[in-house]
Amino acid sequence: MVHEYENGTGGVGEAADANVPAEATRRPVPAPETRQASRGWWDRNADDYQREHGGFLGGADGARFIWGPEGLDEAEARLLGPADSLTGRAVLEVGAGAAQCSRWLAEQGARPVALDLSHRQLQHARRLALEAPEEAAPFPLLQADATALPFRDGAFDLACSAYGAVPFVAAPVAVMREVRRVLRPGGRWVFSVTHPVRWAFPDEPGPEGLSVAASYFDRTPYVEQDEEGRALYVEHHRTLGDRVRDVVAGGFRLLDLVEPEWPQWHDQEWGGWSPLRGHLIPGTAIFVCEAA
Repeated sequence: MVHEYENGTGGVGEAADANVPAEATRRPVPAPETRQASRGWWDRNADDYQREHGGFLGGADGARFIWGPEGLDEAEARLLGPADSLTGRAVLEVGAGAAQCSRWLAEQGARPVALDLSHRQLQHARRLALEAPEEAAPFPLLQADATALPFRDGAFDLACSAYGAVPFVAAPVAVMREVRRVLRPGGRWVFSVTHPVRWAFPDEPGPEGLSVAASYFDRTPYVEQDEEGRALYVEHHRTLGDRVRDVVAGGFRLLDLVEPEWPQWHDQEWGGWSPLRGHLIPGTAIFVCEAA
């Protein structure tokens, strides 16, 4: 189905574990089962994920803040604000994975906190920190659930998430409200997800991925489950309108909706993302929000 990109637990995922037989289906999945599946999947697959995609997202020799498989870089996009606006700002990265984005933010003079549900992903963040040059600024790594953030009200100036958490929770409004709670008034919240239109197409990079195969309006979660029906991987679909309503219900104003185009220089495939599809249909949606 759709799970291919991540900078966090929920982000650019992959397929189910190679050594665990899995069946793909669509069925309702409650929040506890979703949470357990996400933590387990990323703990098991973090090593392979970082080995395959870590270089693209930014390794120890160079930090990057990449919003999605199209390669849109925050250094150029500046969705969090102008280049000189990050210094000294407290920034929460939700679904941080190996915290590549937080490392870039720290290099810009920000004070990031990287949060993820997966312990193994955060171990990779620690590894990158140890491999980085000595002058790299340290920042906290925290294992926690995005629907119950362990911070006081108004603790942060900015919040961000590159394919982290939002597509992988059963109640996305709960994430929005928690992020709003920990942001100061007027704080910016920017997050990227798989573009909702992608759910109508097969998750294939070639021509077979260009024909509509399912209803865009079918919000039944995508699940990979084992032989006993236990969820191994879960992703929740929301339409574009749903996402906008979630943002507003969470206490934000939507400032911009960015749909990155596939750049001419980018010739790599990433699961269902590819130059062929990227030049024809959107693959990523980035929501730029402000705390109301």
